[in-house]
Amino acid sequence: MSKTLLIVESPAKAKTIGRYLGNSYKIAASVGHVRDLPSKTIGVNVRDNYQPQYVTMAGKEKVIRELRAAAADADRVLLATDPDREGEAIAFHLAHLLKLDPTEPLRVTFNEITEKAVQDGVQNARPLDLDLVDAQQSRRILDRLVGYELSPLLWKKIKKGLSAGRVQSVTTRLIVMREREIEAFIPEEYWLLYAHLKKFEDTRVFRAKYHGFLKGGKVKKSVPKDKAEADAVLAAVKDASYTVRSVAKRVAKKQPWAPYTTSTLQQDASRMLSYNSGRTMRLAQQLYEGVTLPGHGQTALITYIRTDSVRVSAEALHEARRLIADTYGDEYVVPKPRYFKNKNKSQDAHEAIRPSHFDLPPSAVESMLTKEQAKLYKLIWDRFLASQMSPAEFDRVNVEVEANGQVFRAAGERMRFAGFMKLWSSQQKDEDDQQLPELEEGQTLQLEKLVPEQKFTQPPARYTEASLIKAMEEFGIGRPSTYAPTIMTIQDRQYAERLPGRTLKPTELGILVTTMLEDHFDSVVDPAFTAEMENRLDTVESGDNDWVKIVDEFYKPFHELIVKADKGVAKIEMPVEDIGRKCPKCKEGDLQIKEGRYGRFIACSRYPACDHSEPIVVKAGVDCPLCGSDVIIKTARKRKRQFFVCDQKGKDPKCPFISWDKPIPGETCPVCQSYMVEKRYGRNVSKRCGSKDCPTNARAVKAKKAKDDDSEKA
Repeated sequence: MSKTLLIVESPAKAKTIGRYLGNSYKIAASVGHVRDLPSKTIGVNVRDNYQPQYVTMAGKEKVIRELRAAAADADRVLLATDPDREGEAIAFHLAHLLKLDPTEPLRVTFNEITEKAVQDGVQNARPLDLDLVDAQQSRRILDRLVGYELSPLLWKKIKKGLSAGRVQSVTTRLIVMREREIEAFIPEEYWLLYAHLKKFEDTRVFRAKYHGFLKGGKVKKSVPKDKAEADAVLAAVKDASYTVRSVAKRVAKKQPWAPYTTSTLQQDASRMLSYNSGRTMRLAQQLYEGVTLPGHGQTALITYIRTDSVRVSAEALHEARRLIADTYGDEYVVPKPRYFKNKNKSQDAHEAIRPSHFDLPPSAVESMLTKEQAKLYKLIWDRFLASQMSPAEFDRVNVEVEANGQVFRAAGERMRFAGFMKLWSSQQKDEDDQQLPELEEGQTLQLEKLVPEQKFTQPPARYTEASLIKAMEEFGIGRPSTYAPTIMTIQDRQYAERLPGRTLKPTELGILVTTMLEDHFDSVVDPAFTAEMENRLDTVESGDNDWVKIVDEFYKPFHELIVKADKGVAKIEMPVEDIGRKCPKCKEGDLQIKEGRYGRFIACSRYPACDHSEPIVVKAGVDCPLCGSDVIIKTARKRKRQFFVCDQKGKDPKCPFISWDKPIPGETCPVCQSYMVEKRYGRNVSKRCGSKDCPTNARAVKAKKAKDDDSEKA
């Protein structure tokens, strides 16, 4: 019997695919990339058309030996790595190592790991797409040239251990630019005025917001800029008669969102599940490659996860519409399949992210997945099904009320048909929406009270991971596969730190490096230039441009800037911040705040003669619920996540308090009398008991159930 060797990247993916191919196939895994540029040298010959000097990656020798042995025993070798640039490059390197002809039909691709998709892919094997390989290779070479020439310059001019990158540096600049906007922002005062009104025969009160005044029979919008203007409006309407000027009723429809792309999945997982981008991609990769489901075997649950397209196959649309009708009723299915438009820069190489098996809803597999996997799978499932559901319908009422020439507005909304919102609703409710009583034009209303609120304009918000990914996508910086690793690298390099509200703030180091790059390498950190370079690299993938030409046009002027900066830029001293204390160890040096591998810390100015160091203590502003001492904020080194700990922990007398969540002063659990904490889920904050053993704690309930089950078995 003839034997076919099919190679994929991961053992999990190999196990899943093995279910769909017979005994004539042997499935093996390369365990990721097998060849790359060398780690200790630049590995690019700039004098020979930028030819890369690939080497076998460390630790891959055994994998390659096993693949070569398996290929020697096979009659045919197929390469089924991921269907993108990286996957094509891995296939190219495998073909080189296994001495396969890239022009032969050996490349297998599929967008989802299902029996039909895998078998179709095998039957339609094609030659390697060398344009796709060149597109990956050109990006890799550009990144290497930028990193290997710019990073040493930073070491020389600022300090050792710094790094710069083609995508990393411009993304850091976005964070720095936003911080500058915040620092330059000057708040402006304004006032909101509310009239609390009701019908004379009714007890229900509704709120109308001041909108402006009548001029020539039309409403001229006005916002009081200070207390004097606000008081003038209040004086005009305090004793006035309030009359309904107009009532406008209409049926409003809300349409569902498109199914997920890589970017929108990362944004929603951050906003709704509090997952960072790296965590989201790790979980999504597991769901794509396959998980073990009792009764189903190794099963892939979602389609390929690196995509910028919202396109969906006709077969998947049909399955989704059938499932919606069966589950919710025909009225919940949009009359015609809904097609979403891709963004202009979308490459549309793959479908949107969607479920692979419509007979495996979240409720059926939840108990077989980890808690994190189950949440992400439900997010993807709900978003996709909702995209083919009917729009939600609302009865919308807008009312204008006039009092002595001043106009107030009120809005009300009532759902008349849930549509897609029966399954999916992540919208922020408008705080001005309310249930309004039945009102008629010309009707006189009774004033309950007037409420003025002083406000100040707010600076732009710092980026969260979600909003930064959105900005990267809008600017055209990077591609779906690079968003998560770029943001992780920026934090790992200590160029930005993640604050408790999950916002990203540039560090002094990040600002210093960015300023230096702006002054001497403006194009490297220019979002428009970076986006244009991405577009030009995309033309390599389409076969419309030569990768050597594009790399050459970038590298030559870039290298000239490197030479110029090396000679002309003076050494930049890192700012030193004294904290006003002498070193307790040597009694001579001053204690200073310094930047280290894991962030800022306090150290002696006489280092290395004196090695005293201590952490920076940041008080949380609350007392320890166990001993009453100060609670301080620390940052976990590996997870870069902040946590709360008693100042007495590790001291004498010791206090054991430590928590991921901030304690709430003066509040105790009504069930176990332990302390309460603030639990944050994205923007939402809830209260919960801080004791892991409390019956209200989900983990405690689960642990108790498992213990009871074990007791019953015994």
